[in-house]
Amino acid sequence: MSNTAVIKGHSIHRTVRVEAPRATVWAAITETDKLAEWMGESAELSALEVGGTGVFGYEDFGDFPFRITALEPQTVLEYRWSGEPADALDDNDSTVVRFTLEDDGDATLVTVVESGFDKVAGGTAHRRARLEQNRDGWNVELDELVAYLEG
Repeated sequence: MSNTAVIKGHSIHRTVRVEAPRATVWAAITETDKLAEWMGESAELSALEVGGTGVFGYEDFGDFPFRITALEPQTVLEYRWSGEPADALDDNDSTVVRFTLEDDGDATLVTVVESGFDKVAGGTAHRRARLEQNRDGWNVELDELVAYLEG
């Protein structure tokens, strides 16, 4: 388990342990009212299904559209999202975020892998900057998830 997000090649990996049952964690990563409590200031989602679209809103950064690409209830949530504030998702300038939940006794292990930085437009320096920025972001966001669920 990684205490901080690590970069492996063109992806970011981090696992945190949350003292909460899997169903509670699942709700926190899929229900918009709960998402807005720990990830950004607002969250919208058209439908919790593959192809469902939405937006994460950050007051200081803007709106980041996303589209669900894989879903296994209470186990996997995967979405493609914009790495830059945007009005619409650009598949050629986005990455894939995959949440995987596992039971760990009465707690839940939450693993996040964000991949695809090697395909982001803008050249090597821009890709590296986005990779570093998002690594820092997952350190903050997953710490906030733990704090939100553990009170």
